[in-house]
Amino acid sequence: MNPYQPRTDDMAFILANVLQAPAQLQALGAFAEVDPDLMRQVLDEAGKFVGEVIAPLNRDGDEIGARFEAGSVTMAPGFRDAYQAFWQAGWPALACAAEDGGQGLPAVLEATLYEMLSAANHGWTMAPGLLHGAYECLKHHGSDALKARYLEKLATGEWLATMCLTEPHAGSDLGLCRTKAVPQSDGSVHLSGTKIFISGGEHDLSDNIVHLVLARLPDAPPGPKGLSLFLVPKFYANGHRSAVVCERIEEKMGLHGSPTCVMRFDEATAWIVGEPGKGLNAMFVMMNAARLHVALQGIGLLDAAWQKADAYSKERRQMRAPGARDTSLIQDHPAMRRILDTQRAWIDGGRVLAYRTALELDLLKHHPDAGRRDAAQRWCSLVTPVMKAAFTHQAFYGASECLQVFGGHGYVREWGIEQIVRDARVAMIYEGTNEIQAIDLLVRKVLPDGGAGLLSLLNELRADLDPSHAPDARALRQFAALGELTLELVEAAARDGALAFWVADDYLRATALALLAWAWARIERTLAAEGADRARRWLPAARAMRHWVLPEFDMRASIIRARCTASEAARTD
Repeated sequence: MNPYQPRTDDMAFILANVLQAPAQLQALGAFAEVDPDLMRQVLDEAGKFVGEVIAPLNRDGDEIGARFEAGSVTMAPGFRDAYQAFWQAGWPALACAAEDGGQGLPAVLEATLYEMLSAANHGWTMAPGLLHGAYECLKHHGSDALKARYLEKLATGEWLATMCLTEPHAGSDLGLCRTKAVPQSDGSVHLSGTKIFISGGEHDLSDNIVHLVLARLPDAPPGPKGLSLFLVPKFYANGHRSAVVCERIEEKMGLHGSPTCVMRFDEATAWIVGEPGKGLNAMFVMMNAARLHVALQGIGLLDAAWQKADAYSKERRQMRAPGARDTSLIQDHPAMRRILDTQRAWIDGGRVLAYRTALELDLLKHHPDAGRRDAAQRWCSLVTPVMKAAFTHQAFYGASECLQVFGGHGYVREWGIEQIVRDARVAMIYEGTNEIQAIDLLVRKVLPDGGAGLLSLLNELRADLDPSHAPDARALRQFAALGELTLELVEAAARDGALAFWVADDYLRATALALLAWAWARIERTLAAEGADRARRWLPAARAMRHWVLPEFDMRASIIRARCTASEAARTD
């Protein structure tokens, strides 16, 4: 079956028509020249590069994969040439500042690029996926000397980067980190320790790799507050190789094209990034960027799965659909139509939310009004964990549903759908598991201010909804229900410290569904203004959103309320 091909028409419609991104960006001085034509040109050129250069390598990435030998990693055939073409064409530099060697374009365009890349070849995309976060981290927290040496190399993508957090004895609990940083008389440190699950820790794609590593100085207190961030390259300026060793790469369920490395630091010379004890603050810039990228991975992988299933359903005949006289195409069977339209609904709505999040990042950085920047910060803080968890979940389960369209053929390798299911599963785990994202949303962001931030966000979204328009009215009802549910949880969680942890997953899912209702209200209002020709492509997904997706909100709300009731009953017994 043919590899994934980006559908830039759909992306452009959401950016320009649904979100009106060009007008918002042009109102910012930094992007005055970013008009619809420029955005469309970038989309189309990115789609062409991804479809012609990156997508065809996906199968070899899975079947041949990265190979480890004596501390070195050789990537799958074609991967290095593709990466060299990628950075030399300027794609990693899309949203980096011009003074650092970048193109100075909006983050929202970078978001569309990485969605396409993830859909086309998830394994290959893992390598450049951390670049922009590493660039932002160094730009905001690095010393002048480090920036002079490394910033442009990261901005352009000539050198790749890693994020070294996890250790063998500590998964998501970074406070247990033991890697040591011993200060030297010249201002450097010697790093010693082992990090695991390091994507792209060793490879042959680029001529150097910049490792950003969490470690402890000798006098550091225990826990997260004792962590500092350090930079150590694979090669120093004098050409000498650092004492950073790849011990092995993991044999994984999927994502074979990306080497997941165990990295050992043997008193490697490194330099601090930011202030001592503020390592998590510095690395959070990188982690937050990574979480949005992982959400885009989810959307892209689901789109890749849907494309394969949709194409198969239009070619394969099986039995007779209701009312048919002859053997029918798979796409004509209601059960299969439901699967296909439901995944399409998640993809379309997810793009609205992901692109809006990236657009808010642009506004946060460049808008002149402090109040608008505060609103952008609120959106990014609350919506990023929702996006990461909800859309990586849907990527795996939705891709599994798409496999169902193939019947037995989906379970064999030749069609490529089973690879997407395997590759997608890891996105629910890394950059903070989906359960951690849910706890982050409810316990750390919603409950501490009594739900005020979330309610403010919902009020902002209500402002452009018209209750006389049916899709808008649905979104308004879900916002009202989510607001009531939030206040009930605030009250109940104050009496039961464990309650929020029990229902965090359900609460995040309910929030995602309410946001999807808003996203689809925006899509349907735009379609109503554009006529039947445009609407024909989108209406089956709109119906699926109404009938098969949004009703889940009531189930999640019922689960949360039942738990609140049980908690209250236990307290009064």
